[in-house]
Amino acid sequence: MLAAAFLAGGLLGFASTAPAAPDSLRRFAVDSLMLTQCPGYQKVRVKQVLFAGNNVTKERILRAELDYREGDSLNVASLTGRLEENRLRLFNLRLFTSVQQQITCRDGELIVLIAVQERWYTFPVPVLGIADRNFKAWYNRPDRWRRIDYGLYLVRSNFRGRNEEIRGNLQLGFNRRYELFYTVPQLGRRGAGISAGGSYYRSHALDFTTRNDSLIAFRDDQDFPIERWYVTGGLRWRRDVQRLTTLEGFYFNEQVSDSISRRNPTYFLSGNQRRYVDMVLSRTVNERNTFAYPLTGRFVQLSLTQRAFLGSNTPPITSLLGRYARYFDLGRRFYYSASAEGRLRFARRLAYTDSHALGFKRASVRGYDAYVVDGRHYGLLRQGFSYRLLDANELRLPFFNDPRFGSVPLQLYLNTFTDAGYVAERTVPRTNQLPNQLLASVGIGLHLVTYYDRVFTLEYTRTRHGFGGFFFRSEFPI
Repeated sequence: MLAAAFLAGGLLGFASTAPAAPDSLRRFAVDSLMLTQCPGYQKVRVKQVLFAGNNVTKERILRAELDYREGDSLNVASLTGRLEENRLRLFNLRLFTSVQQQITCRDGELIVLIAVQERWYTFPVPVLGIADRNFKAWYNRPDRWRRIDYGLYLVRSNFRGRNEEIRGNLQLGFNRRYELFYTVPQLGRRGAGISAGGSYYRSHALDFTTRNDSLIAFRDDQDFPIERWYVTGGLRWRRDVQRLTTLEGFYFNEQVSDSISRRNPTYFLSGNQRRYVDMVLSRTVNERNTFAYPLTGRFVQLSLTQRAFLGSNTPPITSLLGRYARYFDLGRRFYYSASAEGRLRFARRLAYTDSHALGFKRASVRGYDAYVVDGRHYGLLRQGFSYRLLDANELRLPFFNDPRFGSVPLQLYLNTFTDAGYVAERTVPRTNQLPNQLLASVGIGLHLVTYYDRVFTLEYTRTRHGFGGFFFRSEFPI
């Protein structure tokens, strides 16, 4: 009741958000309010922090993201930026379609009201997709219409109002996949979180080798040449939504058919079955303004993986993966982004399935979508200039009264980009030409940012090797 009355009062400084705006805080509103309501103060004391609209989300989940509490003294000179930084932390929880702030000041005491509009948290998503790493690779296969997956993917976000997540996947068709995962970001105000889950997968086809820098598949309509299952559990240390450290363990059991072992004896190095344990330590610092389509800020991620094989003489593998990205607002609706990513992998010998580098789902040089590059180590550089063509903020849908669906954010960017990548490998089959070569491309595209953090890109790309074309993607490229 108090929060609702506060929101309706109309006497307050106001800050609202569009889902991907680079700096949506109306700076003059807060600064002018402090001059008129609390003139002459160098510091103000936080008297109250109120929340409105969090019908599902527990208030302690919201308070845990703020770097100020009732009773804290805040510098007036940095107040605007600090309030905006905290608002973005709440928005980047990805629990809300909008986050608004209103403040009032009296006698050096500050009251902050944070109003949120909660999302829809349960998503049963039909699975209907291609059974390949990208559309180009799928279209080039002669049996593409058999390589279709279908099923149901169910996500419950903000479970119990505590920002917990449950993900289940029932996938049939060409690839069979049964999965269940549960994540608790934090057990206390600043405590550790946990994650657990399991996955079972099998498929009628398996890419068993690389020739001419393309994957070669074996298909068995009667049986499954690949079967894999794993279980995982981990700990998470999370100071806020921007900083996360995880330690996760995985136990894998993988088996391929004799047909795969005959065609590629190095697929597993030894036999047609293997068991191994992965221990993964990772650190992420995500200080981007919004996580879905960032325009300002930085992103840093480092991970160390140690793999140990059980019951075989396959040598262990140590992998170090790092990624760094920066985003700049150049003014006048122009933006610049650049990222660098690299992996080092150390082992006496590598199985074929452990030697994948560029061209797979994680990392690629745009334009080389039809190809893959195998190797131990790789580096990838990307940069792009963007211009905001359209910012419709929120389109109102006349047939939806529910605010979780009735407003559709819509932004359109024109983007030009360059990519460069390199894969280092000591021993390369004669049929493959792309390892130990510079891969580079340039392109232009349109990026559409819309509903519930969805990003769609249509790009035209040319590579230094003389090929390219149009590519459609459903993710932010940098």
